[in-house]
Amino acid sequence: MNSVLALMAFAIGVVVPLQAAINNQLKLLLDGSTVLAAMISFAVGTISLALLAVCSGQKFSGLGQLARGEWWMFLGGLLGAFFVFGTTLLAPRLGVATMLSLIIAGQVCTSLLFDRFGWLSMPLRELNLPRLAGALLVVAGVLLVNFGDKWFGR
Repeated sequence: MNSVLALMAFAIGVVVPLQAAINNQLKLLLDGSTVLAAMISFAVGTISLALLAVCSGQKFSGLGQLARGEWWMFLGGLLGAFFVFGTTLLAPRLGVATMLSLIIAGQVCTSLLFDRFGWLSMPLRELNLPRLAGALLVVAGVLLVNFGDKWFGR
């Protein structure tokens, strides 16, 4: 595994709880509107990506290919909005650790299916005992994060 890419993936994981906490504060500023907070978050993200595209010399002519895209290729933005809206809604209700442990468990379990079946043209990867054990350990971690204090005392 490329260590730079692994570090980047870890950094993305580090910013997710930060993003949820920041968006929650934005929601409070906006009279408790989770939808408006998510919208502002996406607007800032869109502006940031547009600036990055300009600064990195992206060829905007490639956007002409969008008309050839399948309808489902545009669902990424909808799924991203669901994620930002959901984390903004759930973080103060569940707590950041509980919310993220459940999100990570969902990601690991679904990712194993994408690897195993190659959905959406993702590369096939073997579903073996060590990988399944890793997923079970993640689920065990979710259970400990959410119920460990009840099982083992405080």
